[in-house]
Amino acid sequence: MGLITRDEVGVLHVVGLSGGDDSTCMSVLLKEREPRPYTYVCTPTGNELPEMFAHWLALGDLLGSKILPIMAGTLEGVIRQEKMIPNFRARFCTRILKIEPYRAWLFNQAAQGPVVSYVGLRADEPGRAGGAYDDIDGVTMRFPLREWGMDDPAVLRELAERGIAIPYRTDCALCYHQRMGEWYLLWIHHRDFYNAGIAIEDEWGATFRTPGRDSWPTSLREMAAEFERGRVPTISLTRMKRERMGIGGCRVCAL
Repeated sequence: MGLITRDEVGVLHVVGLSGGDDSTCMSVLLKEREPRPYTYVCTPTGNELPEMFAHWLALGDLLGSKILPIMAGTLEGVIRQEKMIPNFRARFCTRILKIEPYRAWLFNQAAQGPVVSYVGLRADEPGRAGGAYDDIDGVTMRFPLREWGMDDPAVLRELAERGIAIPYRTDCALCYHQRMGEWYLLWIHHRDFYNAGIAIEDEWGATFRTPGRDSWPTSLREMAAEFERGRVPTISLTRMKRERMGIGGCRVCAL
């Protein structure tokens, strides 16, 4: 069976898998509750941490089908293309690397027959949109978690019951939405990614962090010097994730 498989009446059922809590839960429950051929896709940026790629591989084994990557470049490549580092006002990374490639892929698939696109938005976040892809002729959008009335605790409970662990970071290693504790953990555990971020900042004369947000230095190089001196930010993984999402964190990337 290929990665792209239509059902017996020619409908392509596409599940978008960022790999976060919600999309992972949705994909597993769809397989259990609505068994049919699914095509699982993800939109990597090339800047995910190794544990995220391992998670995608494990999910493919669990779901019985490899996850199809849809890529239109890498984060570093887009930074060079746009000649700037993305920030709160210029969120081109998500648009160029995730939304537009998925839209183009859906458009090509819809030209061959009807498509249903499944998105993992929960019942407790009615204000969030999941991509306006149903304006493509032949594409229907479904939000199963909302249909099933599932909120965040319900999603976490379903994952825990199945022993499914989600990596803390499912988005880019170098993301302007990160909290200070996340930068520190990146410096501790993934020095190669952190140093790559320093090189990008040096090249473009700008920073991933917005100046004046807190008492910490803005640049990754200066932050590293503080870490070396023994200064450690507050680290609470749950709180950091909630804070990041609460200020508009990349919903497409993280959940």
